[in-house]
Amino acid sequence: MGRKTGKDRKTPCNETFESLPVEIKTPATAVLLLNSPEEDILVNACIVIRTFAEKGDENKVSLLGLGALEPLCRLINHSNKLVRGNAFMALGIMATCGDVSSALKKLNVIPSIIEILSLGEDTVISEFATLCLASLSVNFISKVQIFENNGLPPLIVLLSSSDPDVRKNSLEIICNLAQDYKSCQAIHALGGIPPLLNLLKSEFPVIQRLALKTLQRVTTDEDTRSTFRNERGFEKLINILHNKEFSDLHGEALQVVANCLSDREAVQQIHEDGGLARLMDFVLIPNNPEIQSTAIKCLTRVAQSSESRKVLHEQEVEKVLAELLSVADVGVKASACQAVAAMSFYPPSKDGFRDLGCIPAVVQLLSSESLEVKKAATKALSILTQNNQPNSLAVHEAGGYEVLIQQLYGSLPGTAASSAATLCNMAGQEIIRSSILLHGGMQALVELLNTKDPQVLIRTTQCVAVLACEAEARIKLQRAGGLQLLVNLLRSSDKEVLHCASFAVNICASDKPSAVEMCKHGALEILQEISQSTNRRNSFSDVALISLLNSNLPAKFSLTGQLTSTDNIAGGFYDAGKVCSGRRILTLEELFKEPVNLHRPIIVVGMAAVKKKTQINIQRYDDEVHSAEQPQMNTHDGSLQMLVKKAKESIFPLRHEKEQYAALGRLVSEAMGGAVVVEKLHEFPWVLHLSELKFQLKSNVIPIGLIDKGVFCHRALLFKYLADCLEMSCALVRGEYNRAWNEVELFTKNPNNQSFSEPRCYIVDLMHQPGALLEVRTPAALQYQTI
Repeated sequence: MGRKTGKDRKTPCNETFESLPVEIKTPATAVLLLNSPEEDILVNACIVIRTFAEKGDENKVSLLGLGALEPLCRLINHSNKLVRGNAFMALGIMATCGDVSSALKKLNVIPSIIEILSLGEDTVISEFATLCLASLSVNFISKVQIFENNGLPPLIVLLSSSDPDVRKNSLEIICNLAQDYKSCQAIHALGGIPPLLNLLKSEFPVIQRLALKTLQRVTTDEDTRSTFRNERGFEKLINILHNKEFSDLHGEALQVVANCLSDREAVQQIHEDGGLARLMDFVLIPNNPEIQSTAIKCLTRVAQSSESRKVLHEQEVEKVLAELLSVADVGVKASACQAVAAMSFYPPSKDGFRDLGCIPAVVQLLSSESLEVKKAATKALSILTQNNQPNSLAVHEAGGYEVLIQQLYGSLPGTAASSAATLCNMAGQEIIRSSILLHGGMQALVELLNTKDPQVLIRTTQCVAVLACEAEARIKLQRAGGLQLLVNLLRSSDKEVLHCASFAVNICASDKPSAVEMCKHGALEILQEISQSTNRRNSFSDVALISLLNSNLPAKFSLTGQLTSTDNIAGGFYDAGKVCSGRRILTLEELFKEPVNLHRPIIVVGMAAVKKKTQINIQRYDDEVHSAEQPQMNTHDGSLQMLVKKAKESIFPLRHEKEQYAALGRLVSEAMGGAVVVEKLHEFPWVLHLSELKFQLKSNVIPIGLIDKGVFCHRALLFKYLADCLEMSCALVRGEYNRAWNEVELFTKNPNNQSFSEPRCYIVDLMHQPGALLEVRTPAALQYQTI
């Protein structure tokens, strides 16, 4: 047989066959047939898969294992509408299983689904496409994908679909996306509020509940709340709240109301719509604590404005809240305490709660096992006691201060802050202040100064400042290490913490030992740094710096070079020389511990030194004796005391101030080596004399009474000390190159009318013409100050 020519052969692709029926008996077969080119087979395979998946999650997981997801995701984009619809149905049913949904999000199917929804496909495709997205939208990453692929616009359109399943699925997706603030804003911007409100009228409770839940989330945005009001949203909510058939929706409706009541306009509108009275009804419902608690929260929101508080007061809301403080449910009690706190900003309500016996009830709640109740009760007490002494006394009488002190230890930050605030309010009264100190209040507050929470630090430092007006409190504060912690807070970057810390430092600085202790921890250096900062400087820090310097005169003189006539130096004052700003000034004890050096000596005034093994006792500001380990000293400052006695005997008999100052100047000059002419000043052996004293004492610190050859700085310091002892007004000013001088103000009498003229300021010459009074800014005075 010869070969057939091409003309005789037929091409197989040109041959046609009738379609053959395919019987699918197993899911595995159906999955395999998802790759068939035949559209009828694809439809049948999708139907089999959907039917199998509807029987339970086990079947869905089985289909996942057989590899059904990828071909189904491909088929939702098929050109045949029937194939697309059945593929979506199968995919949507499968996606309701968590394992399938987790696998599906890895296939990047979301953009395709959103694109198909945007085309406005038929109801079946919309139903199962949204069902698929609803399952995916519970995942954070999927929610981001839906949002970034512009999924919200078609979903908001579908809220008005005629099919309830489409509305329900779309609403569920939007509700999940509304957990993100950006999505909330987008829902509002895309016009989502009107259709959401329309869904409140749905005949399906699940849709109503989802709509309320979504509204609850989106109304956290202020602009959304405005649109909600304009669309008569409150009217629709009030209709639900008034309808007993919708009792299962009342909880969600009240949550939306609570959000919207953040705005004053909303409060006014709900009041006009009769919603306020309805809220009071819900507050009184005892059989549903959740709804009751939410209703109380709504009242708390209403009570944020003074006008609304007045309205609630007129409706005697205080009596209702007083009863709720003793109910069994902890959520209701916590909400009631929050409402009490809100209403207590209205003075008549604050007094009314006391008259109703609420304060002991709130104090009792401080011991609740519920942390939420404790926090709310403590907050309520902090407002009840604010600027209200009778309420503070009521808390004290109920033993509340003891519990509040205990709550300072180990409580949540909010509870600790409110506890400190309440104690601060109460501590304004002496009897309560004593009780707080007696029960360890200061020690507990010091513990809180270590925290990082700004609100806790603010309330704690405020309370410390109030308590620190008592000498006993300052001692306890210092012993507990609180002064160093206050100084540390001066470095805080939080402005309010810095303000409060500065205020507390200012209060403590009125006490000289406390001021010295704070200076030891660097308070002066920090406050100087703050004073030079445009951002951190404040009125409290300025006052604190002044107070600290006024209570630590050695530091003040070292830093400023001046002591005013009101700065009276006493035993223990020392001149450490000029110190640059920002450098810490050592205490006298620290200076005693330094080995002898070649620097200028430290001149101490009124030091009583006693030879006692290796100790030296120093008489300080507070007349307490402190000890510092030192080499033996064989000298004492008895000569200074003799000089004080001599000054009193010679100065007091003189009648005129001018004579007194002149005589005191001569006395000082005589004690320090007498007059020295200007030309021979360089020959005066004061440097050698002081060096010999340092060698003899084996110390850099020299008592001023031992100096019998002193120059300007030594004489001016002695003059200041003696003048202060004699209660004579005198200032001390440091100049350059060991110069210092005293300034005094004298009144001169007009011989014509015997009246006194304005005071004139004079410098007392202690070196060249002892006792001479040189009027400031004259050539003679300038020469004394500079040459």
